Amino acid sequence: MIPEWKPVEEPRVPTVVKVGVPVLLVVAACGAYWYYAKQQAPPAPVAKTVELPVPAPAPVETKPKVRNPVPSTPDIVEKPLPPLNESDATLRESVERLTDAKTAGEFLVPENLARNFVVTVDNLTRVKVASERRPVKPTPGATLVETRGNETILSDENYARYAPFVALVQAANTKQATAVYLHYYPLFQRAYEDLGYPDDYFNDRLVDVIDHLLATPTPAGPIKLTQPKVFYEYADPALEGLSAGQKLLLRMGPANAAQIKAKLTELRAEIASQKPPAQ
Repeated sequence: MIPEWKPVEEPRVPTVVKVGVPVLLVVAACGAYWYYAKQQAPPAPVAKTVELPVPAPAPVETKPKVRNPVPSTPDIVEKPLPPLNESDATLRESVERLTDAKTAGEFLVPENLARNFVVTVDNLTRVKVASERRPVKPTPGATLVETRGNETILSDENYARYAPFVALVQAANTKQATAVYLHYYPLFQRAYEDLGYPDDYFNDRLVDVIDHLLATPTPAGPIKLTQPKVFYEYADPALEGLSAGQKLLLRMGPANAAQIKAKLTELRAEIASQKPPAQ
């Protein structure tokens, strides 16, 4: 007899287990993820570079140091200075008082005295001097020469053309002339700045020009000339290469040049702080 088959009943799983196990699995999974995330080192924070402002460079002093400041106590007392463009009459009177007024009037160009003085001083170290800007009138007459065989030389008679002007310079008292220069110096400085030197000091320029003129060589003998075109030139290249101011002293002749140099030396002693360079 075949036994009767009966289905086997599975053990019952409590409902709380059915629900609780999945929940526990989810919680465990979340806990594992949280634990793993905690164990990982967080990325290092990126340091922010702060751009600090670059300090501005200290301003560079462009105005050169004054080497020869003019004395602050001139020897004469004058009226307040007129404007530069209205100074001709007053400046001319002051110059005329230094010597004979009539003689001074024969040499001075009455217009733009201060400006022309500054321009001429500045040009004396250069190749040419602007003739239309000279404060004194041109020396009368033409250059006098002599012919000796095949050579042309500067005549001694040519030197006499400059004698009246040299006498005028010699007649002026150096200290009084210096006082006039110092009194009108603000006008000369203004004219120098207007000439294109706003950061330079005119008295320094004047001292440098005086030193340049004092360095003019004195030829030992007659000065030989050539005439390649219209004007005469010095046959010696060393003399031809001199500046306009130094050539002017050569044309005056040794005696006249020596007197001008002596007066320039006196003037330099009055207006310069630094010693002259060794000659």
